Amino acid sequence: MTQENDLSLALRVAQEAGEILRAHWATRAQLRVTTKRAGDFVSQADRAAEDHLRAALVLARPTDSWLGEETGAAGTTARRWIVDPLDGTTNFLRGIGHWAVSIALEDAGELTLGVVHDPVRRETFAATRGAGATLNGQPIQVAETARLGDALFGTGIPFGGMAHIDAHAADIARLMPQCAGVRRMGAAALDLAYVASGRLDGFWERRLQPWDIAAGLVLLREAGAQVEGWHMAERPEATGTVITATPALFPAFAACLRGQ
Repeated sequence: MTQENDLSLALRVAQEAGEILRAHWATRAQLRVTTKRAGDFVSQADRAAEDHLRAALVLARPTDSWLGEETGAAGTTARRWIVDPLDGTTNFLRGIGHWAVSIALEDAGELTLGVVHDPVRRETFAATRGAGATLNGQPIQVAETARLGDALFGTGIPFGGMAHIDAHAADIARLMPQCAGVRRMGAAALDLAYVASGRLDGFWERRLQPWDIAAGLVLLREAGAQVEGWHMAERPEATGTVITATPALFPAFAACLRGQ
């Protein structure tokens, strides 16, 4: 029997985790929920989906390493799966249908594969390095928006006691007068997929975790987006801070956010 390739494997297990989450979504009022910190929750659904993903990936790729939001890191090999079993937990628990499964593969420190699966809309965004990005198997690319005044952006607004609330408020104050709008939808993986597919023209957020952005970064790069950290030389993989937009918009967008 031919071994399943990495993309087929990621697509399959993302769909399987999505079905687990859909079952919990139907009975979410009964879920046990704990609070990690103000505004940051974890439920039985998160844990069940991650348990399935980890078991399936370990079975298929027993020598690969692992990084999951709920179960942490395991292994030291160069190939590492980076997984968020439920990006948008607060949306999920509140009955807001904007949440996703996010799976990325890193090889020797470079992200090579990304899958973001939206079980509610049954949309699956996927990309492998050098092979382009797709939505449900059809090619996608970033929007052609060229003027900041026409552009719609996404972001994640800090909450609770996060130290960068004031800095983000200043970002919004600089950007809002110059663009067509900003959306805060509550699932960074989907926000990045929406930039890759042209639904949003750009996105920025500080201090995200690897599992929040790893798959989305692959999608963005393969769909033609420009991607940087807060400073030009920084990589979001290293800092957790991402600025991304269509190539035509990026210089003005980044300059506005950076206060230049």
